[in-house]
Amino acid sequence: MIFASTAHNPERSQLLSAKSSSRLVCNRNNGGSTQGHWSEAHMFSTSSSRGTSAYLESLTRAGQRIKAAARWVPFALVAALVAASSNATFGDAPAARRFSQPGLQRIGDYLRHEIAIGKIPGAILLIQQHGKPVYFEKFGLRDVATKVPMTDDTIFRFYSMSKPITSVAALMLVDDGKLSLDDPLSKYIPAFADVKVGVETPDATGKPVFTLEPLKRPITVLDLMRQTSGITYGFYGDGPVQKLYRQADLYGGDFDNAEFATRLANLPLAEQPGTTWTYSHSVDVLGRVIEVVSGQSLFQFEKERLLDPLGMSHTAFFVADEAKRPLVAQFLPDDLIDPPIAGIRDPMVHRRWESGGAGMVGTTGDYARFVQMLLNAGTLDGRRYLKPETVALMTSDQIGPGSGIASANVYFLAVHAGFGLGVAVLTSPQPKRPWPPGIYGWDGVAGAFFFVDPNDDLFALCMMQSPSHRGRIETELAPLVFDAMVR
Repeated sequence: MIFASTAHNPERSQLLSAKSSSRLVCNRNNGGSTQGHWSEAHMFSTSSSRGTSAYLESLTRAGQRIKAAARWVPFALVAALVAASSNATFGDAPAARRFSQPGLQRIGDYLRHEIAIGKIPGAILLIQQHGKPVYFEKFGLRDVATKVPMTDDTIFRFYSMSKPITSVAALMLVDDGKLSLDDPLSKYIPAFADVKVGVETPDATGKPVFTLEPLKRPITVLDLMRQTSGITYGFYGDGPVQKLYRQADLYGGDFDNAEFATRLANLPLAEQPGTTWTYSHSVDVLGRVIEVVSGQSLFQFEKERLLDPLGMSHTAFFVADEAKRPLVAQFLPDDLIDPPIAGIRDPMVHRRWESGGAGMVGTTGDYARFVQMLLNAGTLDGRRYLKPETVALMTSDQIGPGSGIASANVYFLAVHAGFGLGVAVLTSPQPKRPWPPGIYGWDGVAGAFFFVDPNDDLFALCMMQSPSHRGRIETELAPLVFDAMVR
């Protein structure tokens, strides 16, 4: 992936099944060597009242229409997937750094081939430059059981692509002057005032002994956004705190954000705040902070201030309408997320917990409007959501040299990537890769990913549900996007 290493780790099956093998990572402390570690998954105008389908129709009308010539790869067992691939639409980007049609065709051929050989059921890909679609295509099937093709209104599980949305919601409160990045977390959730840090130290015989240490400084809102709070996840790693997470009944019952934050506060931190980048439930806690500050539930605040104004009418924390169940994209039968990651299960099940870190679902059109707003430095369709300087802060590295932030033993980012506020950021050129520094984005364990290239005023958004192949596809697809550009 753009933002992660792809080292192999034979230990990943200890916590996740091979069917949902997680994104592989690189330990920054080892000088860039590919010591095997693994994790969840991560890499990257119309009226806001219009629906997703209408929005994508407007995208496909922009520019000159050129139908993609389908090059089918035979595969008897999943021929229906290939047959269901939709027509592509190409639009002409402005002359500077424009895309070539043969290059875009190669991108489509790549995804069609992945469907033909049975790796993924289907996908939707949008590449947008200068606010206009350069490439938009629906591939394969939404559900192999029903043979229904991908459509504009297909609903995808975002998983960790929820994190940028929650981070933007919190930053809107920062812009409002109601929240400060320097605020201690305990100001909003007092239970975190007395949280301890779990450490292992050797005794006189060299045997590790688990002890609890007091905080050297409070957890801050900034720590939650840049993943330096010391909170962790229980689905990766073998440290003593991760083991405690797995032993605790974190996801039991029908709890809300307040209860979940309390459960986390009752567990020790894995690291001292502000010292280590540790991928975690931090953004779930950030969602609770938003609730305390706004006086609304997380979804109510996001719906009122962000989702509805942006026209993201299909984005929520579960699919409330039973009639929409057929719209949810399904995994291949042998490529399931089992056991569930971060407590997220069936997107059709109503639950009180609104997981700001991994719980959202929505459509390609919805997320495209969100990403375009970021690329526009906080505006879309004449409405401002974030100040330009806030977007610049969000999309700049907050854990690089001089920050005092180290990497944990299990590190989710490659040596060429840092982390901003809810997104990863490419900080230096990667050998033999065409993407330039300044790119930012994120992805989710189910397979969806996006990346933004401010240098070329473009973003790419790929929606699919393929846990086992997401990292490889993201790694292979991104170079095709940049190689398709005529310099």
